[in-house]
Amino acid sequence: MRVNEFKQPIGEVLDDFVTPSFPDAQTLEGSYGRLTKLSIEHINDLYDVLCDVESRRIWTYLYEGPFDSKTEFEQYIKQLIDSKDKYFFTILDNVQQKPLGILALMRINPEQGSIEVGNIIYSKTLKKTRVATETQYLLAKYVFETLGYRRYEWKCDNLNAPSKHAAQRFGFTYEGLFRQSNICKGRNRDTAWFSLLDSEWPDVKTRFEHWLDPSNFDQEGQQIKHLNDF
Repeated sequence: MRVNEFKQPIGEVLDDFVTPSFPDAQTLEGSYGRLTKLSIEHINDLYDVLCDVESRRIWTYLYEGPFDSKTEFEQYIKQLIDSKDKYFFTILDNVQQKPLGILALMRINPEQGSIEVGNIIYSKTLKKTRVATETQYLLAKYVFETLGYRRYEWKCDNLNAPSKHAAQRFGFTYEGLFRQSNICKGRNRDTAWFSLLDSEWPDVKTRFEHWLDPSNFDQEGQQIKHLNDF
């Protein structure tokens, strides 16, 4: 461990740190799906898959929604598009060529090399598919290899068990609980924090790529090995 002239332990010197870029990608292409910068052209399709009666449950742990009309949803999407501190993507599959969800890069702090994935809204059609997992692979690869961030964060309501499970499945490490950190829809929110570091990314990337390989799926399209088995 390094120490200073006062014999105090100090952190690693980051001589090679280069300030990362702000996200600006128009499209991130994958084998099964792709991420495209959120656009008003996606509103109708997103409304169909995110705002039907069966989908109201996906908004429980988010600050917005569910929406009772297309007009309300359209206003919401336009606000996301106009955001200056978040960068939103639409998730599309390569077969149907249809939007299936959205997510964002947010809390973007280039000076500290930190960025977060959030506002993750997966339609019921997208959940538990290859596109759903590949989406997280594509975005993490973009964050670390193209933009150059050193810390990638995932935060969620501590009661949102599926989100916490997903974070750890995708290689994020649980860091702790921020108690009474927010108020969401008039309810208390304790926030669970997860992170993935640039030094951890090569191993996580390899596991993603092994899982996404076509050889990992049987004739019915079911996975042969779980992501965490690699």
